[in-house]
Amino acid sequence: MEQIKQSLRDSAYMRWIALALISTTMFFAYFFVDVAAPLQDLLLKNYHWTPEVFGMLGGAEFFLNVFAGFLILSGIILDKMGIRFTLITSGLTMVIGAFIKYYAVTYVDVNTTMNVLGYTLPTTASFAFLGFAIFGVGVEMAGITVSKAIVKWFKGKEMALAMGLEMATARLGVFAVFQLSPKLAASGGVSNAVFWGLAFLTIGFLTFLIYTFIDSKLDKEIGQDASTGGEDEFKISDLFKIIVNPGFLTIAALCVLFYSAIFPFQKFATDMLASKLNIPASEAAPLFSYFPLGAMVLTPFIGYFLDRKGLGATIMFFGAILLTVSHLIFALVPAESFNTAFAIINIVILGTAFSLVPASMWPSLPKIVEDRYLGSAYGLIFWIQNIGLLIVPVLIGWSISYSNPGVAEQIAAGADVKYSYTFPELIFAGFGVAAMVLAVVLKIVDKRKGYGLDLPNKK
Repeated sequence: MEQIKQSLRDSAYMRWIALALISTTMFFAYFFVDVAAPLQDLLLKNYHWTPEVFGMLGGAEFFLNVFAGFLILSGIILDKMGIRFTLITSGLTMVIGAFIKYYAVTYVDVNTTMNVLGYTLPTTASFAFLGFAIFGVGVEMAGITVSKAIVKWFKGKEMALAMGLEMATARLGVFAVFQLSPKLAASGGVSNAVFWGLAFLTIGFLTFLIYTFIDSKLDKEIGQDASTGGEDEFKISDLFKIIVNPGFLTIAALCVLFYSAIFPFQKFATDMLASKLNIPASEAAPLFSYFPLGAMVLTPFIGYFLDRKGLGATIMFFGAILLTVSHLIFALVPAESFNTAFAIINIVILGTAFSLVPASMWPSLPKIVEDRYLGSAYGLIFWIQNIGLLIVPVLIGWSISYSNPGVAEQIAAGADVKYSYTFPELIFAGFGVAAMVLAVVLKIVDKRKGYGLDLPNKK
């Protein structure tokens, strides 16, 4: 009788196979997210993209999620239609958006402009923004679906470790793109780098597809409905329960501040390091690749610790401290005192912060909200996060031009000059300070509400 009650998720082997499949797709998705990040200099010289335009590209990924509410809709779709339907939808959306971006940098005339929402932009940028916005809908939908899938397979087991390994795999994609994208661009231009990102995403869609067969078999074994997953029926009114939950609101605010100091920074990090160290961008990009590599190595260990010892809320606070310290170092240490070894040490500090906060944040959400609207909770928190990720790259692009008047024109004309990143880095550090405050607030809320955020995940 005991054997009859067993399901696929009771098999450690099958749990990790399922995790490997969905994590592989996220590896390719994160590769495409930053495929243009190390190529800012090439985009300025060959496509006439100023820092503001480059910043808009970073923000475009989140435009439809924020203004059209696609992330909230994605969470509702996930809770109503189930994991398999949402994974396939997200995978197709990513591939379609990636293809449009590839078309933009390959076939659109680089010398033409068009008006978009009152801005005169290179036509290449306008089409790239459209493709990246569509891709952004898919990648964020995939993110919340993968999170719910991990909860489904690992709740009460190695959930934080599993989430940590998934995040580590995704960050390996960031490491790979900062290593490979400059090399791919050197042999075929920006178009070649984007093409390979599109090719990898197509493979990622296939791994999502394979996962759905395993998920379907699990549902049959445990008697869950194919669309809703067998949970209590989700109602739209449940969204109100989420947004009035003080624990959810605090984590959401902490999330948007922390990620606003990480992902937008990745877009500009190559050029910032090239400027600070006075080296070519082709040398700076591999240097920054150690940032996600450090996070990749540390995150599973942090997840393992959280599963067995807990202290999730406390770890978020220390992660926010490291985040602030790292950006202050980038901002305030003079260029003449800033060498390669110093840069690597500071990148490791930032990578450690990038390990601590997400590894403890995402496994905390199932402790705060009910399973039946967990997908919508992830959708809402990603939507709030996306507001910051939409605005901040544009803000940073503006701050670079504002604090470096005339430099973009000199670089476009072929002059060997660099931007100063002091002002942008102080903005990033400010986000870190605010995140520290909210981490303290989260501990207070946890103590009052008894969520158990500092308790172990494994039962």
